[in-house]
Amino acid sequence: MVEYTEEATSRTIEAAGTTIHYHEAGDGPPLLFLHSYGVGTTAWITWHKVLPEFTKHFRCIMMDLVNYGGTGPVTYNEPVHSVHSRIAVALLDHLGIERTSILGNSVGGTTALVTAIAHPDRVDRLVVGACHASTGGDPYVIANYPSEGLKATRAAQANPTKENVRWYLGIHLDNQELVTDELVDYVQASYTGRPDLIEAVRQSFSVPHSNLGELASIQSPTMIIHGRFDRMVTVEQGLTIMGYIPDSRLIVLKGVGHWPPYERPEEYARYALGHLRAGG
Repeated sequence: MVEYTEEATSRTIEAAGTTIHYHEAGDGPPLLFLHSYGVGTTAWITWHKVLPEFTKHFRCIMMDLVNYGGTGPVTYNEPVHSVHSRIAVALLDHLGIERTSILGNSVGGTTALVTAIAHPDRVDRLVVGACHASTGGDPYVIANYPSEGLKATRAAQANPTKENVRWYLGIHLDNQELVTDELVDYVQASYTGRPDLIEAVRQSFSVPHSNLGELASIQSPTMIIHGRFDRMVTVEQGLTIMGYIPDSRLIVLKGVGHWPPYERPEEYARYALGHLRAGG
């Protein structure tokens, strides 16, 4: 199995009026990866565990979303997932990719749905999860809102000490053995190392927007992979999305929190690849 590193796969371009950072590896049909929400998250930390399996079949493009990792800074006054989607499409345009499947978790999942709604001719198949359908969230029928994960995220954003970052990660990951010193250090450094991105977020406003009424227009075959013990976006949101998208199915992974590809990379890759490769 080929070993990929964060540095060797790193790429940067200037497009859509900003810096876009992404990772690229593998050959085959294009597959766009959109990462998780939260303090210090990046495309690499979300997806690196599953990357070797996907590169056997796809040209993998893992983009840092706007004001995460190495992408930005961008200030905005509109639904944030629309901003992420626009930048993702700008990256695809720069790379000469007319059509792609999309793999998205958390904020990346919502962004994938927004992209499929806005650009149906550019999206083949979808794998999403740990996400809402809408910017600003969707109505919670059973679960409490704001969620425990959202509270922990806001606390870590306001005061990104190691203790707060560890607490935030401990809520996002169900398996506490994965909350290592190495992960805490990576996430804290990623967040605090880019004060310009923090300031861009502070100056921006994400306008709430419901996509629920538009989900039925999505024709891309969609798999939803959601952690049963997700304390950031509860599993009922996965059920909601499945209920609206005509060609969709839901996989619930027990013993998994908000980062399924990080907590259960082998299982996640097996389900996702089975769905993505079913399209040829």
